[in-house]
Amino acid sequence: MSLDRRDPEGAIAEAAKAYSNWGRWGEDDVLGTLNFLDEAKRREGAALVRRGVSFSLSQRFDMNGPQKGWRRRTNPVHTMLDTGTDAALGNQGFPHGIGGADDVIAMPLQCSTQWDGLGHIFDHGKAWNGRAAEQVVTSDGDLVTGIEHMAPYVAGRGVLLDVALVVGTDGELPDGFAITEEHLEQTAEAHGVTVGRGDIVLVRTGRLARARRDGWGDYAGGPAPGLSFTTAGWLHGTEIAAIATDTWGFEVRPNEFEGAFQPLHQVVIPNMGLLIGEMWDLDALAADCADDGVYEFWLTAAPLPITGAVGSPVNPIAVK
Repeated sequence: MSLDRRDPEGAIAEAAKAYSNWGRWGEDDVLGTLNFLDEAKRREGAALVRRGVSFSLSQRFDMNGPQKGWRRRTNPVHTMLDTGTDAALGNQGFPHGIGGADDVIAMPLQCSTQWDGLGHIFDHGKAWNGRAAEQVVTSDGDLVTGIEHMAPYVAGRGVLLDVALVVGTDGELPDGFAITEEHLEQTAEAHGVTVGRGDIVLVRTGRLARARRDGWGDYAGGPAPGLSFTTAGWLHGTEIAAIATDTWGFEVRPNEFEGAFQPLHQVVIPNMGLLIGEMWDLDALAADCADDGVYEFWLTAAPLPITGAVGSPVNPIAVK
């Protein structure tokens, strides 16, 4: 797929038409590509547990997170409602010396390790499956494809493609590096894995590792390696269930067109119905995969069933 960098509208329209899954699972569908992750694929994923070692693929949710206020996205604010001090001072009113602690957190649902729901992005006023955006997501939330519908299903065979290890330098890709289909296939071959229907694919760029070493900087919204717009055909043709990266925005930034903003999102979420994860921490898992040479595993990554949400924090767990 060649790109005319001066024509994002044309490229988006062409890709949206070529790779649309509208109607594929019926007019009432709310799962998109998660339909590819069936019971057989879950059994296949569960059979990959051999050693019993597990990895959390989530960043920590705290005030030291990556956000810097773009579109009112802030880092989590954690507040204690009851503390050990309250208990020690006898201010809680409980009998026979029992005390406790309670807390609350306030945060945008897309502030750290998360899934983008199907109601997160629109294409010319159309949401997933061709529905009118204004009838899907209102001030009451996503009335049709709220992420709560996905909560039981995101568990199966995970595959890590450590593109940074195979293609990059010292395990990292530079900002602005566009990961192509050829890079993905080269990495899969180097790892000895195949990618296909129902898989949850994790793509490591090394961008989070660099942010941890050098500071957050422009990690949230700034230049980054990521998937090229030209991978839309691969994302569609492989019939994967979901894909996640260690970057803020999944696709390469700056984007590959003049005057564009997240054009690959515009194709794959509302048109393809693809579940996208961002800001995942893949470093510890990648190190283990490099050690034992096994790049497939059981992965469970259920979103919180927040009614009507268009995204959700997640603590993905990979088990090998």
